[in-house]
Amino acid sequence: MKIDLISIFPEYFAPLKLSLIGKAEQDGLLSIQIHDLRDFTSDGHRTVDDTPYGGGAGMVMKAQPWGDATDPIIENNPQIIVIVPTPSGQVLTQEMAAELSKADHLLFLCGRYEGIDARVMTDLSTRVDLREISIGDYVLAGGEVAALVMIEAITRLIPGVLGNAASLIEESHSLIQDGQSLVEYPNFTKPPLWRGLPVPEVLTSGNHGEIAKWRAAQALARTHKIKQIKPMNGDQ
Repeated sequence: MKIDLISIFPEYFAPLKLSLIGKAEQDGLLSIQIHDLRDFTSDGHRTVDDTPYGGGAGMVMKAQPWGDATDPIIENNPQIIVIVPTPSGQVLTQEMAAELSKADHLLFLCGRYEGIDARVMTDLSTRVDLREISIGDYVLAGGEVAALVMIEAITRLIPGVLGNAASLIEESHSLIQDGQSLVEYPNFTKPPLWRGLPVPEVLTSGNHGEIAKWRAAQALARTHKIKQIKPMNGDQ
């Protein structure tokens, strides 16, 4: 997968050189290129923002630098998916991350201030697959942190990125029961007793059938608690 990112803070993406994503790039599974939006400005001060039409607080990112930055990346590349991290977008889900992990090329536009001139998204939407995506119902100072979250959620699902692909099967939001997405059951490791807290006896029993039942029940209970969903099938 090829990933391009455009930002006024290219240094923000240093973590992409670390851990699984960094190794995946070294192994040739990913190709990541970061672009400084200020390199596409047209004035000596490298200005990327201006006051909003209609008045109001804050500044808006100008259309011209974004247009000049995105044009060469999307040119002759109709399969590219352009992602704009924004609190007004569709909330990222595991299902969405899985879909995006199959893409050949992603481009992230990391806005700041009061956002990007809306005409940029209008223009892009006529030429490419444009996705406005949120990582939750809250506001950040810019799109860089959200882009890092999305990239990690997406790229870890690419075959070969995780050392053990089985890790993807029984994790939060990949567990499905009766059509319902569940969070993961609690996990434990050695020692069997820590600060007076024992590992649940069933996990040391060697009875894999009972262990599977216990884990399924725990995942369901955790999901009910977190999502405040009423227990299904009359369970209490």
